[in-house]
Amino acid sequence: MDRRAHSPTVRLRRLARLLHRARVDAEYGVTEAAKHLGWSGTKVGRLEAAETRRIQPADIDALADLYRVDATSRAEWTALAAQAKERGWWAKYQKSGVFTDDLPGFEAEASVIRTFEPQVIPGLLQTPGYAEMILRGGQAQDDAAVAARVDARIERQGILHRHDPPDYWAVIDEAAVRRGAEAAPEIMADQIRHLLRMATRAGVTIQVLPFSAGAHAASTGAIVVMDYAEPLDPSIVYVEHYAASLMLEEPDEISLVTNVFAHVSAAALSGADSAGFLRTVLASLETETDE
Repeated sequence: MDRRAHSPTVRLRRLARLLHRARVDAEYGVTEAAKHLGWSGTKVGRLEAAETRRIQPADIDALADLYRVDATSRAEWTALAAQAKERGWWAKYQKSGVFTDDLPGFEAEASVIRTFEPQVIPGLLQTPGYAEMILRGGQAQDDAAVAARVDARIERQGILHRHDPPDYWAVIDEAAVRRGAEAAPEIMADQIRHLLRMATRAGVTIQVLPFSAGAHAASTGAIVVMDYAEPLDPSIVYVEHYAASLMLEEPDEISLVTNVFAHVSAAALSGADSAGFLRTVLASLETETDE
């Protein structure tokens, strides 16, 4: 299934930016615009912050009239508002609590995704067996809940297999490659074979950051940077923590994390050397499973 068409999450964010720009161009403050419309300032603010997903056509018309935008802009706003109401494939998983943030929505329309993972194989590159091992984490888990999370993780990977996939660049710490090797050599061998297959795809770059690289710029944790083809959709950084995840979109935040990624990718093995490293690890794992 081709999910490139659009992401409701990204389209809502784009509409919010257009509404903000139109208000500023029309030289209205939030309170002033709300007064003219007979709305609360909070309503205008929520629209411009992409916090209102179900936007009524009458509200779009009222804003277009107040800001005196042309017919083309009005039509674009109307289309974006309609698209923002749609449900992405990930909505069913959000409802059940499998996804607790909008990462799949932001991934769905990204043109470039760059990620660094220090402890685990990136989710978009995980095999079902590896995903289950990581999700269980050595603890007793509800089988149905784990299965749902594995299914959701594998479905996310659809963006790499569609007709027009994003460019995907993953830097993976050696620790992630080796973790689990002793406890589950067969699972890890299958996972590394998958990494080697994915590394041969056009638009996919996989690098290993070896222990020999020593201290590096991304020592504080995993990062994901998503870029978009549409100029109105600025890049976004995703940072995940134990209790919550953060979506960073301020220019200085994007610049900082982008620079960190550049440094860590420069410290990592080249794509060709990374493939050689992975083949060496795989050979060791295959020896263990044969014994």
